[in-house]
Amino acid sequence: MIHMRLKLKYSGFALDVDLQLPGRGVTALYGHSGSGKTTCLRCIAGLERAEQGFIQVNDEIWQDSDQQVFVPPHKRALGYVFQEASLFPHLSVLANLEFGLKRIPKQQRRVDMTHATELLGIGHLLDRHPQHLSGGERQRVGIARALLTSPKLLLMDEPLAALDSQRKGEILPYLQRLHDELDIPVLYVSHSQDEVARLADHIVLLSNGKALASGPIGETLARLDLPLALGDDAGVVIEGHVSAYDPDYQLLTLQLPGTALSIRVTHTPMDTGQALRCKVQARDVSLSLHSAPQSSILNRLPVTVISEMGADNAAHVLIRLDAAGTPLLARITRYSRDQLSVHPGQQLWAQIKAVAVLA
Repeated sequence: MIHMRLKLKYSGFALDVDLQLPGRGVTALYGHSGSGKTTCLRCIAGLERAEQGFIQVNDEIWQDSDQQVFVPPHKRALGYVFQEASLFPHLSVLANLEFGLKRIPKQQRRVDMTHATELLGIGHLLDRHPQHLSGGERQRVGIARALLTSPKLLLMDEPLAALDSQRKGEILPYLQRLHDELDIPVLYVSHSQDEVARLADHIVLLSNGKALASGPIGETLARLDLPLALGDDAGVVIEGHVSAYDPDYQLLTLQLPGTALSIRVTHTPMDTGQALRCKVQARDVSLSLHSAPQSSILNRLPVTVISEMGADNAAHVLIRLDAAGTPLLARITRYSRDQLSVHPGQQLWAQIKAVAVLA
């Protein structure tokens, strides 16, 4: 368990949060610029000192202002990954990695060189210098260096923000591997909902220095009472298991949790039984009174209408749906709502294009 209680004031800004976060997995701190995300990370790292603060990471207390406890940054067992990798330009990749490794006595090392380079796919880069790496490669080296300090907590401050969309797509699978294979809790700062949906187990929504919500990613993204639902990238996360793969059409069948319902997704091959997380955008869900099998839309799910809310566009509405226990959001026009007479408790069909599912 990670417990942080922070009160900090600047001119024109005040941070006031009291959060209990999971002691494992990835927790996302999400919000617009200036919401307090990076300030939270800097306080946890000891780079900022909250006037009133309590920080506990599992069994270690790093700050307790009531007891005059403040562990200096260099004594906190954490790794910090910034927007820029900040590698030493005069050192090779291997020497940059060894810099992180040498800080930790051998008996305390939880991640070794072979494991870190394999996890991040950088074994072929070890002899290069940073100026001969792409932006994505530099960031992967920076993450590996942070891991080699064997941290008890990994802080990642918008590590993909400086990368273009192609480089982001290259590095995201490596971050997912860290999530799946390492037992190191991660606090991940981002203002990209799609990024958070791919990686996080838990999300904290920050706004103007306060936490509007904190909870599991699936439940929180599906809430209509939060600003998350109003943006163009609003949607839900579905975590299922692969039940089939069609190599001819490169279509994967993903069984939804706790039900026989499934959706099809364009994807690279995966073994049956493997877990997969995907995001379904509200704007990519259409509604129908009847199932329409003679259609190019491959995914048709029976759903129940739960609730409705106005959207940021006055012509749109957001509809919360339930598909046998899996929440969905649909963004439709008010005209379509009235044509279908959409109301809570109504049985409808949700239609989702396979190419629109983000996995």
